[in-house]
Amino acid sequence: MAVRAVPSPGATTSGDSYLPAHGNGGYRVGHYDLELDYRLVSNRLAAKARISAVATQALSRFSLDLADFKVSRVLVDGRAARYVRRGHKLTVTPARSIAEGFEFTVEVRYSGNPKPLRSPQWGDLGWDELTDGALVAAQPFGAPSWFPCDDHPAAKATYRVSVATSSPYTVLVTGSPVSRKRGASTTTWVYEQRVPTATYLMSVQIGRYVEFAPGERQRVAVPVELRARAEADFAVQPRMVRVLEDLFGPYPFAEYVVVVTGDELDDPVEAQGMAVFGANHVDGVGTHERLVVHELAHQWFGNSLTVADWRHIWLNEGFATYAEWLWSEASGGAPASRHARDWHRVVAAAPADLSVADPGVRRMFDQRVYKRGALTLHALRTELGDRAFFALVRDWTDTYRHGTVTTEAFTALAARHAGRSLDGFFASWLTGTALPALR
Repeated sequence: MAVRAVPSPGATTSGDSYLPAHGNGGYRVGHYDLELDYRLVSNRLAAKARISAVATQALSRFSLDLADFKVSRVLVDGRAARYVRRGHKLTVTPARSIAEGFEFTVEVRYSGNPKPLRSPQWGDLGWDELTDGALVAAQPFGAPSWFPCDDHPAAKATYRVSVATSSPYTVLVTGSPVSRKRGASTTTWVYEQRVPTATYLMSVQIGRYVEFAPGERQRVAVPVELRARAEADFAVQPRMVRVLEDLFGPYPFAEYVVVVTGDELDDPVEAQGMAVFGANHVDGVGTHERLVVHELAHQWFGNSLTVADWRHIWLNEGFATYAEWLWSEASGGAPASRHARDWHRVVAAAPADLSVADPGVRRMFDQRVYKRGALTLHALRTELGDRAFFALVRDWTDTYRHGTVTTEAFTALAARHAGRSLDGFFASWLTGTALPALR
């Protein structure tokens, strides 16, 4: 007797250990096609999202992450679907249930005034207005501020993004430029992101920018009044790319785009193949050189290799911080060992109450995750020796290129390169809260 599958409602949680309310279950997105019409003066966004997905279970309904927009229509496979939006969840009930393993498309039309999502720990996240333009800085959960999505770092997909806005403004989107069509007063910019990308790493930047190329496959977009400072500060970037490629393997994307906004920002922000700096981060004398290499390093660690769960955040920030020390060493500054000794003293003076491998949601971006993560890598380099350590790192970036990663996968790969168990080493440096001595 045949048994008919009973459609399940679908999960409104990703199961992430830190941010379970962000992201969804029951399906896997393969591609987003976004059409955005943005009016700068009124901060008004009218948009259509077409999402291609595969059901991972039988679905009678499913959810997407979308905040603070009026939804006017939802179609599933071309048929009108019932929907309701509560908080940042858009719950969709299709006219027909979707069988497990079936491909389906969702079309969402929505409009409103985009604004960042508020976070008590991390401030505003997502689409935000500039004095003259707009930006998207979405880490870790700001993507629903501008498009409906499965907002979880492991839910990587490809994208096509079309943005129409006022013609005097430049639009930059993470991905490769496809076309630009100018109308009477607006210009439509089209980009394609062909590499699987996490939702938080998709970005839109709108401003009155001029561009220059500091190196091959590199662009910097900057307000004209900041161009001279930016040209001086990013002149070192081509050498940084060469050094990091020697250490980490080939640069993982088609190009690297840096945007310098006319406004000041608290911190630079990474996106896929892109980094965004504030006006306060360029001064023409290289004061923030370490931030330049930190954001560049995220293209390998965080963007190409994306954490499968937010508790593994040290794999992003520890590697990017250690890249600062490695660049210092390679460029004639203090060696990594001196940076390690200096930061070991700083971390040792702080409370011993944080586990690098599981810092907790409130301390995901605690500076000790960054610095102790880098200290862990330096201690591992000392443990293995340079040859084995950098072979491990290049194997790591190659094996998981454009994929997702976990602490367990890294420690297992490290043990294979060491040719012995490293359980005790990682228990001390990653799992325990007491800071080990630095050899």
